[in-house]
Amino acid sequence: MLVRALLGMPELRLRPRCGEDLLDRPVTRLYGTELPDPARYLSGGELVLTGLLWHRGPADCEVFVSSLARAGVAALAASEAEARELPAALLEACARHGVPLLEVPVDLSFATITERVVLELAAERVGDAGTMLGRHRRLLTVVAEGLPALVEAGARELGAACSVLSTTGRLVAGAEVDQPAALVRDFLRADRLPKLVRGTTLLPVAERGGGRLTGWILAATGDRRDDEVAAELASLVALERSRIAQGRVIENRATGPLLRLVLDGSAGPGELRSRVSAAGFEPDAPLRVLAVSTSDHRVDLATAVLEELVAEIAPRALVGAVGTEVYALAPADVDRPADVARKALRALEPGLGSTRLLVGISSPTGVAGLRGAVEEASHARRLGEARPGRTCVVAGEEIALHQLLLAGVPEELRSSVRRRLLGAVLDYDAEHGTDLVGTLRTFLDGSGSWTTAAAELHVHVNTLRYRIGRVEELLGVDLGDFATRVDLYLALQAGPGKP
Repeated sequence: MLVRALLGMPELRLRPRCGEDLLDRPVTRLYGTELPDPARYLSGGELVLTGLLWHRGPADCEVFVSSLARAGVAALAASEAEARELPAALLEACARHGVPLLEVPVDLSFATITERVVLELAAERVGDAGTMLGRHRRLLTVVAEGLPALVEAGARELGAACSVLSTTGRLVAGAEVDQPAALVRDFLRADRLPKLVRGTTLLPVAERGGGRLTGWILAATGDRRDDEVAAELASLVALERSRIAQGRVIENRATGPLLRLVLDGSAGPGELRSRVSAAGFEPDAPLRVLAVSTSDHRVDLATAVLEELVAEIAPRALVGAVGTEVYALAPADVDRPADVARKALRALEPGLGSTRLLVGISSPTGVAGLRGAVEEASHARRLGEARPGRTCVVAGEEIALHQLLLAGVPEELRSSVRRRLLGAVLDYDAEHGTDLVGTLRTFLDGSGSWTTAAAELHVHVNTLRYRIGRVEELLGVDLGDFATRVDLYLALQAGPGKP
């Protein structure tokens, strides 16, 4: 039943006061309230009845109407028994927020409206039951044809464009959408689902027990929407998603054993080549390894995110976990995969909460270099731990060799080396409140150029020479020696928060 139909019921004598262009909204149920902010009790599509007992002043109208607009109600029907006239602030707020306002005659009981509308909705549902059964059967007949056919059939039943998106913004099936990442962020931030956002209804598509981050999103756009059909479509898409997920589990069975062979170095080039070929990859084509982990060690989340990432980076990949780190082996078909991954991860950041998600990507390699690629991806991911941001992607091509080497050194050993090489200067700075370590770092970062380092530190060259001489004295070294410079540079990079 549409809001407009209420005006055609002569016994109700409802009068539209604003929103005459919004009267084609469907009414799904009634809700009577005198709460100043009833949003938490609304799910969308309601005809809200109120006697304005919550009204004390103009500001109350803004709070009340904005809560109705956020919830997506169909219309507001109001009556003011005492003043016999609706407040001007209420009309202004309804017009501003796009909520149709119907004035109820003061001599008409809300019980009369409720009885009439409930009877009308009940009659519609009886008629809709047969229609829904027909729609359900039509959707079921195309499930076996695959996800694209199912989404297309759902779009026909809804009379609206339909799309299935991943939480990385990837279009899984259906029509292209504008700003998919923005829709994902709206979905992840929503306090309740389904959610109507800018003319698009967003529904969750998740496996049983799954959360928003690890599921898909059904987006239905257009002027008209049927919540029951959309929910039915979402449930069938979820079944198809479960089938696809089970297929991935079967495909990925070989991943764990293959990764363990690579990591322990027990397989020769011939065996690795044979296993990679058996997994469906061209053994002579370059491959990449991706490593993902989360700060709270959620292997399920890391696996779900990595599967979506590799779907954007490569047409096919194997995904498997070793401990709390999840790896993917994929063809190196995409240039600058780190940029693709960063863009995808930005979409899902609103749903991560306090969890950090770290991704490392190796350089392209052949089968013979797989062990190095796994270690490179893992080390690159570890480098992200010291970098800011809720998500961090580090690619092997983007980092210096010494950083990769240091990332593979245990923290205890890095601290020991730093202490052994720099201990005397560290102690001197702590005792005298100086920063000789900072001076040394600036000097080495400037490739040992006196003028460059002095300008960076805003000191005279002679002052810089004195400080560096003090460092040499404390450490008993000659900074004119290249090997000494390399050792000290690495010791500085091995410090807290490094590399």
